Amino acid sequence: MPLYNKLKEYRTALGINQTEMGKLAGVSRQTISLIERGDYSPSVTLALKLARICQVTVEDIFIYEEDTL
Repeated sequence: MPLYNKLKEYRTALGINQTEMGKLAGVSRQTISLIERGDYSPSVTLALKLARICQVTVEDIFIYEEDTL
């Protein structure tokens, strides 16, 4: 179940780097990097925090696409 995201685009629009985003969300820069690369799916709580920081909805950042068989 692929979870795609636009976190990098929203973070860039805010003019902050991964370290700053991590501090605002209470996670490491590495976690932000993993999320942006699609290698880590955040918890619901973290997804909500990131959306609040970006002033958008969770659905604006994260896109879920079901596998089709």
